[in-house]
Amino acid sequence: MIITSTPTIEGRQIAAYHGIVFGEVISGVNFVKDTFAQFRDFFGGRSRSYENELKRARQQALRELEMNARNMGADAVVGVDVDYETIGGMLMVIASGTAVALR
Repeated sequence: MIITSTPTIEGRQIAAYHGIVFGEVISGVNFVKDTFAQFRDFFGGRSRSYENELKRARQQALRELEMNARNMGADAVVGVDVDYETIGGMLMVIASGTAVALR
């Protein structure tokens, strides 16, 4: 399946629009990671544990987006956008786009 942030796919025509699809992941980060991340913030440097969690959550959101698009009969998702939020110490990643069928 083609997943792209662009509104079209070069060399292909969109035959049908199936609707908007989402992939949503809410992920908690444990107490130990939080504590070490606070030290990193205080002393400077990158928080690898948060970066890894962010990467994992983004990949899961995109996989869920793809699965939802397949269930709608699509073979591509265009106009994909990925948003990040924090809710009470939890990380939320939302991927959205338009599921389409290609010619």
